[in-house]
Amino acid sequence: MRADLVVVGSGLFGATVAQRAAEELGAHVVVVERRDHVGGNAYSSPDPDTGIEAHRYGSHIFHTSNEQVWSYANRFTAFNDYRHHVYACHAEEIFPLPINLGTINQFFRTALGPEAARALIAEHAAEITAEPANLEEKAISLIGRPLYEAFIRGYTAKQWQTDPTQLDAAIITRLPVRLNYNNRYFSDRHEGIPTGGYGAWVERMLDHPRIELRLGEDFLAGDGPISRDACVGQVPVVYTGAVDRFFGHRCGALTWRTLDFDTRILPTGDHQGTAVINYPDADVPYTRIHEFRHYQPERPHPDDATVIMREYSRMAGPDDDPYYPVGTPADRARLARYQRLAAELEAQQVAFGGRLGSYRYLDMDRAIAAALDCFEKAVRPWFRH
Repeated sequence: MRADLVVVGSGLFGATVAQRAAEELGAHVVVVERRDHVGGNAYSSPDPDTGIEAHRYGSHIFHTSNEQVWSYANRFTAFNDYRHHVYACHAEEIFPLPINLGTINQFFRTALGPEAARALIAEHAAEITAEPANLEEKAISLIGRPLYEAFIRGYTAKQWQTDPTQLDAAIITRLPVRLNYNNRYFSDRHEGIPTGGYGAWVERMLDHPRIELRLGEDFLAGDGPISRDACVGQVPVVYTGAVDRFFGHRCGALTWRTLDFDTRILPTGDHQGTAVINYPDADVPYTRIHEFRHYQPERPHPDDATVIMREYSRMAGPDDDPYYPVGTPADRARLARYQRLAAELEAQQVAFGGRLGSYRYLDMDRAIAAALDCFEKAVRPWFRH
């Protein structure tokens, strides 16, 4: 089997590299994917019972101010005009997020203007007088204790499975507080949902005569012609899986968070009236509920059925899919060692990328931008003769 380039993983990073290599370089690319579908964690597909486009690994909203990325993405999909708004259910009451003037006035039962609201937040935040020693103190120094305890403390504890007093203050560099009534979640110039869904988008990216897609194959576990042992040093490789797994956890396991999902079809045309509601209260075990019909209002949907997903966060075990890097000081030290090992493989034409391969949180647009950069700086030079 011919392979000029092997790309491990078919998320947006891997798919971008594969597409560019096939189109720009005329390379025969083999894309190896452990799952039975393309698209990574952004993958969505129509629910077979309702036809509603369901995001299989939690909600994904594409947004960017990078014109190069936006132009590239639009080669393979159109986007609707969805604008993301999030709400929080606290003490059985719904509040708009991010925290804004509406949230503040509703929570404190006031009718403050921007300057009065700013003064109120500053008064509550003044509780912290020394350098914040942990996430809780940092958050209180930014928004005050009442808003922190209502909307941040329980949600953070559930996300990280750790008391916020035990988390590094650096995890929160800022908490947005808008002193107006704007509760649009993102502020990028471009935002929307792929009209055909994320799975269809990535399938179009990989629909090229010089790209071969191999689903359900583990590049690291196999011993065939498209495996780590067979390819490294023999054919260029772009690897987008977990970097510690590539090296057999030689420097220790990095810490990841994973997600569990409880997806249900409910006999109603609309369960919660919006795409995402957060549940910050500690006595609710899940972090948020997604309702996918709201992402694509331009599509026809059934009047008597809707798809919802409850999301639960926990630390990943060795057999779990990693979602988010935790990045403790010990993780950063291990990552530095893995980065040195990765640098040693550059001469053998191996590059690492994507959220898992770089151990960085990357929004979808940043993943595409990083892949375009990887293609130009690493992959293209491999094919210069």
